[in-house]
Amino acid sequence: MTTSNVIILVLAIAVVALVAVLVSQRRRTQKLKAKFGPEYDRLVSTEGNSRRAETVLDAREKRFAKFNIRHLTREECGRFADEWQTVQERFVDDPRRAVAQADQLVNEALRARGYPMGDFEQQAADVSVEHPRVVEEYRAAHDIAVRDRRGQATTEELRRAMQHYRALFEQVLDTRVIHHEGIRR
Repeated sequence: MTTSNVIILVLAIAVVALVAVLVSQRRRTQKLKAKFGPEYDRLVSTEGNSRRAETVLDAREKRFAKFNIRHLTREECGRFADEWQTVQERFVDDPRRAVAQADQLVNEALRARGYPMGDFEQQAADVSVEHPRVVEEYRAAHDIAVRDRRGQATTEELRRAMQHYRALFEQVLDTRVIHHEGIRR
């Protein structure tokens, strides 16, 4: 084999390896985009590029794999659904208190499922692994609840917070909860 043939062979192998790496990265990106949806896009925006966002999402999945997440029993789902109904009904008379209780109830349901309870951003990141489509709703509801504690949320924003919490709550319970008249979408 001549030197030029060896060089061509080495270059061909390098090109094939490069194409394989690029195809693998593209598949990884497509998989993460499909799984995380809007959460993927949010992270690309906050991290500055897709490679860093994908590293964050991979780390989330690895962290999540260590959790002992379980489905709630029928009895637990029933209890949480009953409590949710009470919170929704309370919204008409006391929206601020209802939103605070909705926030607390969602956290209790997440804790019962086995999610670790820490600071909100870590909780949202953990939730995003199993419920990437509603984590935006969790963030929006939490933001409104925090602003409400400072007296900065309107009744309409509180109504939207309840809608957001309900969407997450239904995902956490794997069930539909009754929609209260004052909080319909």
